[in-house]
Amino acid sequence: MIHIRTFRAPDDPEACSKFIVGHKRLLELYGITQITSNVQEWVEDYKTIVILVEDKETKFVYGGARIQLKTDRFELPISSAIGRYDAKIYDMINADDQRGGTCELCGLWNSREVAGMGIGSHVLARVGSVLSAKLPIVSLFVLCAPATVRMGKRVGCVVETSLGNNGLFYYPKEDLVATAMRLRDWNDLSNADDSEREKIISLRENMHQVIEERGPKGVYQLEYNLDIPNLHDAV
Repeated sequence: MIHIRTFRAPDDPEACSKFIVGHKRLLELYGITQITSNVQEWVEDYKTIVILVEDKETKFVYGGARIQLKTDRFELPISSAIGRYDAKIYDMINADDQRGGTCELCGLWNSREVAGMGIGSHVLARVGSVLSAKLPIVSLFVLCAPATVRMGKRVGCVVETSLGNNGLFYYPKEDLVATAMRLRDWNDLSNADDSEREKIISLRENMHQVIEERGPKGVYQLEYNLDIPNLHDAV
């Protein structure tokens, strides 16, 4: 069975290594060799939460994402990515940080083995929204490729049109476009699709569920185990 679990990055170095290798391999298929969210310093950051999609029995990693909290040590990858094009991103992040904390959902990827199952396009964004309610933050940023903008909107994110060209940037290459989006308040899901809102609320209330998911390739069982071990430990 396909299984999703979450953990603080330093708590599982082996899983982080698998995550990095799989993500790098996928990026290279698209000719992308430099991307800010792929800097590997996050593996030592206790404020980085890894979302891992794997086979429950074999531990083969099918994909994942990260939630990186803004700290004094680590800026959000989105600020490094687009800050040189529009410095307003720094003010936006700092304002959210001051009103309660902020983070970024970044490094989303899925392997070819699960392509067409909706894991990279829907499930990981849903989990990001679910986890935002469990973290010391008020908002969540995400930098979306064109194919994943709809994903962000489904879970309640809005395009930050005050940034760049109505939210658009040429990143990570000049021939690729990225869209700056934000879940402005994790407690406000009014912009989310009705079906997604129900799933997000259900998972926030019960973090361990087996749910029947439906993607372009059909129906499959997906086990969610979203409790983050050691989340409140001092570091």
